Amino acid sequence: MNLKKYFIRALHRLQKGPGYTYKELLVWYCDNTNTHGPKRIIKEGPKKKLIWFFLTLLFASLVFWQWGILINTYLSYNVTSSLSIGFKTMKFPAVTVCNANPFKYSKVKHLLKELDRLIEAALERILQPTPGNSSENSLPLDLGLWHQIPLVLIDEHDKDNPIILDIFESSHAAGDNETAAGNETAAGNETETPCSHHGSNNCTYRNFTSAAQAVTEWYILQSTSILSKVPLQERIGMGYQAEDMILACLYGAEPCNYKNFTQIYHPDHGNCYIFNWGMDEEALNSSNPGAEFGLKLILDISQQDYIPYLSSAAGARLMLHQQKSFPFLKDQGIYAMAGTETSIGVLVDELERMGYPYSDCTVNGSDVPVKNLYSQYNTSYSIQACLRSCFQNHMIEICGCGHYMFPLPEGVNYCNNEDYPGWAYCYSSLRSSIRHRQICIDSCKETCNDTQYKMTISMADWPSEASEDWIFHILSYERDMSTNVTLDRNGIIKLNIYFQEYNYRTISESAATTIVWLLSSLGGQFGFWMGGSVLCLIEFGEIIIDSLWITVINMISWCKGLKQKRVQARYPDAPPTVSELVEAHTNLGFQHEDAGALPRDEALPPEPGTPPPNYDSLRVQPLDDLGPDSDAE
Repeated sequence: MNLKKYFIRALHRLQKGPGYTYKELLVWYCDNTNTHGPKRIIKEGPKKKLIWFFLTLLFASLVFWQWGILINTYLSYNVTSSLSIGFKTMKFPAVTVCNANPFKYSKVKHLLKELDRLIEAALERILQPTPGNSSENSLPLDLGLWHQIPLVLIDEHDKDNPIILDIFESSHAAGDNETAAGNETAAGNETETPCSHHGSNNCTYRNFTSAAQAVTEWYILQSTSILSKVPLQERIGMGYQAEDMILACLYGAEPCNYKNFTQIYHPDHGNCYIFNWGMDEEALNSSNPGAEFGLKLILDISQQDYIPYLSSAAGARLMLHQQKSFPFLKDQGIYAMAGTETSIGVLVDELERMGYPYSDCTVNGSDVPVKNLYSQYNTSYSIQACLRSCFQNHMIEICGCGHYMFPLPEGVNYCNNEDYPGWAYCYSSLRSSIRHRQICIDSCKETCNDTQYKMTISMADWPSEASEDWIFHILSYERDMSTNVTLDRNGIIKLNIYFQEYNYRTISESAATTIVWLLSSLGGQFGFWMGGSVLCLIEFGEIIIDSLWITVINMISWCKGLKQKRVQARYPDAPPTVSELVEAHTNLGFQHEDAGALPRDEALPPEPGTPPPNYDSLRVQPLDDLGPDSDAE
């Protein structure tokens, strides 16, 4: 019922029309508002009215300008970083150790035999480029690998006319080959030229200022094609086993051995072993800072069994990282040199980033559009895993096969020269593509929470000359049960990994602007320039609502008037008044008497323009609407 009364009252209000005009409403607002300025506009004289109107308009513009700046600052979602230092018992990091050489040469030599013969012949011709000076191998060389990715020697003794010499073919002028466009800085530069297929001009060129760099890159690319066809379990068997590599282990005061390490296969370094990964057991806590409470390892890298052309660096590759995260040693690992004791003091930095809309970080990678190929290891998300997964997905989509250095999704094979002859050209083009690289950078996100380990590294020779005899005897006996010395300084590494102190740093982000800051800043600007408050804004909102109400009522009245005009245009003659109807009825009665009581249906027709009498539908108009004829009556 209340709702019905409200609508009836609103209908009467619409019919009645607005009770005041825009001008009256504006004067009422200026006279009653609590905002400084508008009152002076209506109460002062003409000159002061103009001055106060100008000042009010100026300061109102300044308020809106400042409000725009404040709102834009808030919507930019800036953050501030704060550094705090805490003290607590911390989890010992996961430690991954690998050999710099991925495979034992004695176990992969049969696979790389033809490749080694080819690279030896190429090196011989590079060092002795003059025909006749190089010794010819009795066995013919398999040039199939060479034709896939040839090495070209550029002779720049004559800067104006450099000569390009294919090591296994005749030389020609640089002007006939695209390699002349390379960026050479010394005579005898090397260029690697992968092509889509043998004899094709669709090639990419990579220039090197040293033959050592070119030979290493060429050998890695070719060995990748060969090893990609070897099953995973065979590759694991060709690598360094934990019992042979990890000679001694001690964590704090507790002894440990190779069984406390988790083995994973890493394409760059072969078999890697992770201590305290936290996959099967709870992560270990460090009881105290200092070298005596950390992890101590003695490793044997067996340098004498390195692949000569694949690994030019000797040592152990290690990395400290969080539990249940994949170790990307090529990007974040460090080397430990053979014949030394390497001490690594660790400091912990915890990073806490704010999520959307303050930054484009992710909590667990579920909102990243790239399929994480490293999830098969049950590891957590990282931006390195995302970037590599993105590249591998592009490689599979464009080249039709996956690169050996990255995990594969189901149903896809690794690239090799036999099944995919143009894979090296496709891989080189994709790796140098800025567009594909930017796509991956835009698709991947940083993690919102991260832990970084800052390392302080120091080294010393180990063992010393005075103690190396008995140390090597004991370590050889413990590993091989032999009284003969089977170890030497070139293969032994000692590692000490420990927390320097229990202080940890937390670098956290917080919002630079909050909603409280925004409201207080908006109110401060409004109060400073206009002397207003929140109630003044409510008053301003009230006058806007009243103005809209007046506009609605005027629009309805205008539409009603327009409708009446259309009706009048349809019936141009005004409807008869009451006096006219009475007069017409009287005249009609007189006509009946004169005609001798003619029948009703034979009565005289009305005058032209007079509507037919219909007494049932006569319209009685109010007295104030009567025309001039009624006044005459």
